[in-house]
Amino acid sequence: MTFSTFLFDLDGTIIDSIELILRSYRHTMGLHRCHEPCPPDDVWMKGLGTPLYAQFREWTQDAAEIDAMVQTYREYNLAHHDALVKPYDGVVEEVRRIKASNNKLGLVTSKLRDGAQRGLRISGLDDAFDIIVGCDDVTHYKPHPEPVLKAIAELGVPAGEAVFIGDSRHDMECGRAAGVKTAAVLWGPFDRAHLADLEPDFWLEKPADLRELYA
Repeated sequence: MTFSTFLFDLDGTIIDSIELILRSYRHTMGLHRCHEPCPPDDVWMKGLGTPLYAQFREWTQDAAEIDAMVQTYREYNLAHHDALVKPYDGVVEEVRRIKASNNKLGLVTSKLRDGAQRGLRISGLDDAFDIIVGCDDVTHYKPHPEPVLKAIAELGVPAGEAVFIGDSRHDMECGRAAGVKTAAVLWGPFDRAHLADLEPDFWLEKPADLRELYA
């Protein structure tokens, strides 16, 4: 099976930002919830792929506190972004190959659009994508299908021609609910066992495996 439209997640799929994400989380929790032990990293990792407001809502329902935590997180994240973020080995080349083969490319991320564009600039891919759908572009975020549905609608392609490529459970659930095929990458933070019950349509062990989807 080959596709004409490739939708990519960003963090954990194109860019390795996991250390930055975890440092931002620890910093925020230490500043705002210093009276409590900082939860282990795997607690935060379970929410990877969903917007910050949704993740911090797990700790407090106080809207003002959530706003403050998100602000702290973003300030720390932006200050350290360029030093800690880099593309995964081989991913940039494969994205460029897909683009050169006259396929459509979309980025579907739970980051704000500005943050996503910064990650693409770091990777040298700021001109590669035909569309970016960030969390500020939708009402419902992953794992809801809206982000992927918005991407294929704006690209003008049917679901059957698209595949959503990501690393997290939220990506797989979002893509499946939107009616596109799903491809789980295994070079990010999650392994096959973490995603196996969601039965992705494709497993990608390494970036070069993307060629099997369009070659």
